[in-house]
Amino acid sequence: MRFIFNILKGVVMGIANVIPGVSGGTMAVTMGIYDKMIFAINNLFKKFFKSVKILAPIFIGMGLGIVFSSLIIEKLLGKFPLQTNSVFIGLILGGFPMIIRKVKGKSPKIAGSLCFLFFFALIIVLQLMNSGAGSADIEFTFSDMVLLFVIGIIASATMIIPGVSGSMVLMILGYYETVITTINAFIKALTQLDINGCLECCVTLVPFGLGVVFGIFAIAKLIEFLFRRFEKETYYGIIGLLAASPVAILMNTKINLKPVTVIASVICAAAGFVIARLLAGEEVKEENEDSKNTD
Repeated sequence: MRFIFNILKGVVMGIANVIPGVSGGTMAVTMGIYDKMIFAINNLFKKFFKSVKILAPIFIGMGLGIVFSSLIIEKLLGKFPLQTNSVFIGLILGGFPMIIRKVKGKSPKIAGSLCFLFFFALIIVLQLMNSGAGSADIEFTFSDMVLLFVIGIIASATMIIPGVSGSMVLMILGYYETVITTINAFIKALTQLDINGCLECCVTLVPFGLGVVFGIFAIAKLIEFLFRRFEKETYYGIIGLLAASPVAILMNTKINLKPVTVIASVICAAAGFVIARLLAGEEVKEENEDSKNTD
């Protein structure tokens, strides 16, 4: 059952990473798996089997979520933008108690308050920078391959940092449409057993994917260091990122204030809230079971 729940959490993260303005890292925090995920990435070689046990269902779910987003969520965003994004706002709000538990009894003081305000403002500024840049042209040259690798590093770093939307950063850099279009083309070629089509897509996806993998390990090390040296300030920074996320999502959403749309959006937000509470509650239950087994 734990394996299935972690796949579902990975699905939510995968979907979030594809949608501009929504953060996969935020979803990981709200569902209570962020700390475990960072630990597993940083200890993949030292504690291989334990790390794989944690990461395997999450990454399986993320893969399914990315495919699901490419096939369905993009269409839902086109037809029902406010209702679809309301689900993610509900997910974020529903997971807030999970992260608040981390700082319970720890007053923010000056450093914590500054971290909160800085990262809250950072998300709003990034959203204001989002101009919806067009698609970048990619050719099979060494410089383009290096550039895709660097873009992959940037994208993965922002995907794993709570509150920062990796897809939004890709959009700012002008590579969002290129990457999403290539992923869709690869899935289509794969389902049609079109080997040449798959290879053409790999010219873009392989260097980008290698950059993503490298970036995930690099940023995970940095986050582990921050938790170890500045735990309280790091958590208050994350809370700032989370608090700004619903605002950033709404800034990136076409808002229709028709009564039917508003009511449907509230229902969708409530559904997201309940899902987050269920998934976070399952994580708390697992933590309690693990602590009992340790004792």
